[in-house]
Amino acid sequence: MLAGGPGIRLKPLTDKTPKALVDVHGKPLIQWVLEWLRMNGVSRVVLGVAHLKEEIIDYLGDGSSFGIDITYSTHTVEGGTGEGFRLAINRYVNEDVFFAMNGDQITDLKLKDLADFHLQHSPVATIAMTNPHCPYGHIKFDEQNNVVEFVEKPFCPHANCSAGVYVFKKEILNFLPSKGDVERTTFPLLATRKNLKVYPFNGIFITVNTNKDLIEAEEKLKVIYG
Repeated sequence: MLAGGPGIRLKPLTDKTPKALVDVHGKPLIQWVLEWLRMNGVSRVVLGVAHLKEEIIDYLGDGSSFGIDITYSTHTVEGGTGEGFRLAINRYVNEDVFFAMNGDQITDLKLKDLADFHLQHSPVATIAMTNPHCPYGHIKFDEQNNVVEFVEKPFCPHANCSAGVYVFKKEILNFLPSKGDVERTTFPLLATRKNLKVYPFNGIFITVNTNKDLIEAEEKLKVIYG
């Protein structure tokens, strides 16, 4: 799991606080992720850290407080997700198949279902894919251009996005760049080779990239969890 980004779009919150520790409905963002992993039976995490890494390490420690064993892998901010995953996997991952993720999503995705799908099809990588809400309200109108309905931020029926949760074969090391993001390098390359699958799921998916996202996340989690 990567938690090394600078969180530029969350400034000024991330000037002195890493994105992973930004408070979301009463707890740090990464704590939501760790609790979800534990509920899905994950007991060990290799955590890639870069920006303000000392704060993350100090807060999480060895992970025992969260019921998960955490090993840290440091990388550079400039190296992106490609470097983050490559170093973490090379250093600490011995398994041939494993979960990988960006670490900034709150979801109820069932990891066993994702793993079963991946093992059935056996690509180099599988991306959990979800159907997002449109960021804008929609206006419906009739043939005379009369407004007939306002629809507030509906699901976009033709838009699908990565949930930032993956299953990788260790073979992915052959496709990870020394620097750069996997979304722009590794995944397009695997797609051309027909070695990349998507696993669609419909469920809770909340990601926090901007201050607007943070406000909306607070509202959604208050409805879901009270």
